Parts: sequence; structure tokens; C-alpha cells
Amino acid sequence: MQEGNRISNLKKVFTNGILNENPTFRLVLGTCPTLAVTTSAINGLGMGLAATFVLLCSNIVISMLRKFIPDKVRIPAFIVIIATFVTVVQLLLQAYIPSLYDSLGLFIPLIVVNCIILARAEAFASKNPVVASGVDGLGMGLGFTLALTLIGAIRELIGSGTIFNMQVMGAGYEPMLIIVMASGGFLSYGLLLGIINALTNRKQQQKEAE
Repeated sequence: MQEGNRISNLKKVFTNGILNENPTFRLVLGTCPTLAVTTSAINGLGMGLAATFVLLCSNIVISMLRKFIPDKVRIPAFIVIIATFVTVVQLLLQAYIPSLYDSLGLFIPLIVVNCIILARAEAFASKNPVVASGVDGLGMGLGFTLALTLIGAIRELIGSGTIFNMQVMGAGYEPMLIIVMASGGFLSYGLLLGIINALTNRKQQQKEAE
């Protein structure tokens, strides 16, 4: 019985990061990389996976050390742990996927100050066991990845006529270049937020009516 409840709780923690507490569409965190790097689907996917790796690893380590880190220095300690894994990601991308490394540029080291990662360290990993913290990091990271990939795919499709650099629109398609510019990032993100909020509110109203 206890094992079943534990698995159920872990499933809830995992799905929260993807759906109910999606960091991009529900909590509206990490908007800087969301707007800056989602000019293409591959950039969104790459940034999301990089952040997922850092979230997963930092959550696990912080949970393991939570009883040993003094409360007064917990934030600096969290940042040191996060920065360690960001450095690992940066070196791996630079060595094995240099094209993606060049595309993401400054936003890879800026993962250190991504409010999603620090928020999960403070709100969840520092208060929960290792397995639950790892599941939380994975769920939040995948939710972030899905959101960035979706926004990047939409912007790339409208702004370039491609998805993952594969031609989708016909030869006569005229790209809306504004969508892959900074203003297009705000427009795309705002419209998606509005649609998702409208659908969520409608679902909630239907549930209450039942």
C-alpha cells in the first residue's frame, strides 16, 4: 500500500512539471531564454535538454546534501552546485555539438541564474528525498523543453517555413521574418500563454459544472 502511494506521488510530481506547473506556461519562469533562443525548434530543444540535465543533477546533489548545508549559506551553495553542472554542459556542447553551442551562445552559462533551477532547488530539492527531487527536476526540465521546442517550432515555421531545418512550406511561401526577431518572441509567447490559459480556464469551468 505504501509503495503504491509512493509511486503515485512520484507520478504526480513528474506530471506537475509538464502540465499543472509547467515552468514556462503555468509558472512563467525562465522567460529570458524562452524569448531569446526559440528562433528555431533545434535551439529550443537544445536549451531545454541542457537545462533538464542541470535541473536533474543539481536537484539530486542538493537533496543529498540538504542536511549538511548550513541555512545561512544555502543559496551560495546551491549556485556553486548548479554552476558545476552548467560548466559540464557547456564543455560537452562545445566539444561534441559546436554548432548548437554557437547558436545558444551566452545563454548556456546563464543557465546558472535561471530562476527555474534555483527555484526548484530552494522550494523542492532542499526539502525532499533524493528520488523525489530527481523526478521533480526531470519533470520540470521536460516541461521546459517541450515548451521551448513548441515555441521554437512555431516561430521557425512561420518565420522561415521550416521545422528542425526541414522545409515544410512550399517554394512560394513568404516567411514572416518578424516572428524570428525579438518582437516576434514576445508575440508568440504571449499568444501561446493566452491560448493555454483560455483552455485551462475552460476545462476548470467544465469540471466545476460537473
